[in-house]
Amino acid sequence: MARSLSIAMGVARRSTRKLRRSPVPGLPPVLIPLFMFAAFAGALSGLANTKSFTYYDFTAFQFVFVYYMASMLAGAFSAFEISGDFESGMGNRLMLAAPQRMALVGGYLIFAVGRFLLGSAVVWGVALLAGMPVRGDPLQIAAFIGLALLLSLATTLYGAGIALRLQSIAAGTLILIPIFMTLFTAPVFVPRQQIDGWLRTVADINPLTPAIEAGRGFMAGEPVSVAVAFGVTGGMVIVFAFWAYRGMVKAERGPGGGRGGGRRGGGGRRGGG
Repeated sequence: MARSLSIAMGVARRSTRKLRRSPVPGLPPVLIPLFMFAAFAGALSGLANTKSFTYYDFTAFQFVFVYYMASMLAGAFSAFEISGDFESGMGNRLMLAAPQRMALVGGYLIFAVGRFLLGSAVVWGVALLAGMPVRGDPLQIAAFIGLALLLSLATTLYGAGIALRLQSIAAGTLILIPIFMTLFTAPVFVPRQQIDGWLRTVADINPLTPAIEAGRGFMAGEPVSVAVAFGVTGGMVIVFAFWAYRGMVKAERGPGGGRGGGRRGGGGRRGGG
């Protein structure tokens, strides 16, 4: 256990140092949601003046979506680190050095949590400076942030599963497209009850919908769908943890795993020792 934690912390520190030396890759997960926040909260603010819109504030209504986007992008871009490491050959070297291979994924998860906290501070700071009112109490806001963290972890694990299978930076497309499809088929601009047609059907089955509705309830100080939201997001973490585990198994058995993991990797460690 202690060795696994040491490996995970080492991977997290290495990724953090890389981001400090080259901070540009750390900007998109924050700038994209902030751009969306400015565009949606400004251009669509007229919706708040309609009788059908009953939420207490349109900026807060959009903020929940934007905050989840920032959280999920923090996870996605953290998974890109795995793709880049394997494409450069570093991933195989890490697998050779780590007897507990899932500890490597744990390191990227720790790194993702750090990116999540940094992105959260920026997005919350901008929204509060813009005058966004918050009606929820501290416990409700903490629960809202907890939901966002679960989504970030689930996204990291989902991306890790793809990155470990493809071991190429090209995995980024397969990671991002489903994320954006999930985000923009949720009730983004109006409450779900006001969506018609096939979009309503998609929103009803979208796993992100309960989290968005619960987040808006927390912001308004009127919690709704709390158990469902935490159940779905927690379930996503479990499912994608297994997905990432299976990705690591494939990485050990595949071309990269032949060099850095699996049965042959174990022999490599004995030879190198």
